[in-house]
Amino acid sequence: MLIVGAKGFAKEILEVLYQLKSHKNVVFYDDVNIDSPDKLYGEFEILKSIEEAKLFFKDNEPIFTIGVGNPFLRKKLYDKFISIGGKFNSTISPLSSIGHFGNTISDGCNIMTGTRITNDVKLGKGALINLNCTIGHDSIIGEFVEMSPGVNVSGNCIIGNYCVLGTNATILPKITIGTNVIIGAGSVVIKDVPDNSLVVGVPAVFKKELKPLLF
Repeated sequence: MLIVGAKGFAKEILEVLYQLKSHKNVVFYDDVNIDSPDKLYGEFEILKSIEEAKLFFKDNEPIFTIGVGNPFLRKKLYDKFISIGGKFNSTISPLSSIGHFGNTISDGCNIMTGTRITNDVKLGKGALINLNCTIGHDSIIGEFVEMSPGVNVSGNCIIGNYCVLGTNATILPKITIGTNVIIGAGSVVIKDVPDNSLVVGVPAVFKKELKPLLF
């Protein structure tokens, strides 16, 4: 597998692959940080150009996952690696807890250690569910959403595409959050949030309008 990125969150994905005993043929990709070593932890090769990634896909099963947080970057990187023949792959920690009924996990989701997901939950493509998050029944998490550690999403919630939910944020039941929304760390969301908004606080209040995302 190719992990796009070789810094922070990419290392978290490596740990999940280790838990799954699937870390032997892992490489990383980083064409941004010039200080990246040739190998991470002296073992895992770091590819530094798209040409190297193409060769890796040619010689190996062309699966990849995204080891970067920011939803906008996740979508851009998804497009980049799909365009060279990559197949978007989910990484799901065996130390997470996922209900057995009615759940849908789309391609490229990252579900990290300690996460608890109940039943009838839909995770959109490329969703990142970080350490110790909870997602209640009948909730929908959109594409390329980033849920930071400790986020709690209650039942019957809808989280739109490209949202960022800050560490320890709480979303109360039956809340709808629009597209491209940032929820500040520790915030408690008690009412619906429109597209392109930053909300912060307990309870969360509107702080500013965000620029719409353009791909």
